Amino acid sequence: MANSQPATRRETSRPSAEVVPLPAKAPERLVGIGFRCWLAGLSTGDIKCWEDAWNSFSGILGPDQAKALLLDLSKFVRAVKANAQRDIEISPSGCRSFCRDECLAISIIAACQHDERQALTASAAALIGSEDIGDTLNGAQALAATLRQANQMLCAESVCPATCGLRAKRRRLM
Repeated sequence: MANSQPATRRETSRPSAEVVPLPAKAPERLVGIGFRCWLAGLSTGDIKCWEDAWNSFSGILGPDQAKALLLDLSKFVRAVKANAQRDIEISPSGCRSFCRDECLAISIIAACQHDERQALTASAAALIGSEDIGDTLNGAQALAATLRQANQMLCAESVCPATCGLRAKRRRLM
């Protein structure tokens, strides 16, 4: 006998860290979603997180370019995690917005691609909570270069001051 109960969707009780809608541009989505998935995978050990990143990247770029990009994404995220002096926040899988830390990661990569050094250092320091950003910058520069080689240029408008996510959140609450 079939169960007549409707299936319920499992919801998270974690408070929302949403502040910015997902950008419509593929490069920003790749960086934001990739950062989210890879950090979640490192934090939980759940291979599904890394599979989600692979599916996003290979669906847009194909498997060969996805492999190179995910290698550099992994280095960037590991550098962030290893050097962070605070907890890095990410939105839940499938969330349709980016939180402040995801926006900072996008800003870091965009700043690398557009040679916006002041915003790059400010965003990196804000993300990891420290002025010791050398390893994070090395990882970011490698990822930014590989994205450029794959014709995935982030917009100059994606470079934001380190406080951009906080301002967006305040505007939303008013």
